Amino acid sequence: MSAIFFLIGCSVFIALIFLVAFFWANKTGQHDDTYTPSVRILFEDEVQEETETLPKES
Repeated sequence: MSAIFFLIGCSVFIALIFLVAFFWANKTGQHDDTYTPSVRILFEDEVQEETETLPKES
């Protein structure tokens, strides 16, 4: 029975850590821009030309 109380205490402690992390993320502006990620996939990436240098044969 004491193991159940220990596990409940650990789960409440971990839930409080996640709650604090959520409020910290909101306070620092993590969730301010909700538009850009949804349209970022619509834009094509710039094509980068790859130049390979082959080793010279002796």
